[in-house]
Amino acid sequence: MAEAVRRTGPSASAGKAARDLARQIHALLQAGGRTVAVAESLTGGLVAAALTDIPGASASFRGGMVTYATELKAALLGVDSRMLAQHGAVYPPVAAAMAEGVRNRLRADFGLATTGVAGPDPQDGQPVGTVHISVSAADDTVVRTIALSGNRGQIRRLAVENALGLLLGRLGEECY
Repeated sequence: MAEAVRRTGPSASAGKAARDLARQIHALLQAGGRTVAVAESLTGGLVAAALTDIPGASASFRGGMVTYATELKAALLGVDSRMLAQHGAVYPPVAAAMAEGVRNRLRADFGLATTGVAGPDPQDGQPVGTVHISVSAADDTVVRTIALSGNRGQIRRLAVENALGLLLGRLGEECY
């Protein structure tokens, strides 16, 4: 006979900081009748997991694409394949193109993207901890480049928190 598992602690899919950011994001999106979609590389779905960990997320979360393989960034998100060939996936304009691509393809008001190097080895000539995050709206796209330290798990967690923070900041600008 199978036993029911009762979860008493926080969800394993997102840390407390990410959940707090996600709650604030959903509140602002829902207040404005807006939506978000995510495109992820190094975070491998962790941003989507943080956003969908919040009850009622379906009102403002459209969906996500985990485009871990470089060629999928071009095929699924419309990132210029020549840019990917010349600069690799860990490049600020790639993050911008990912955010714009997911926003357009999933018909969301905002697109949020992550690309970078979680480790253990450098990638595309970039050191471990290099992360590019981007938020795209109809009127603008912003990119932030950050240098994170720690092990692979820590870098990925911090990338999620920074991505959610960038989106929250962009949403906060709209409230003024």
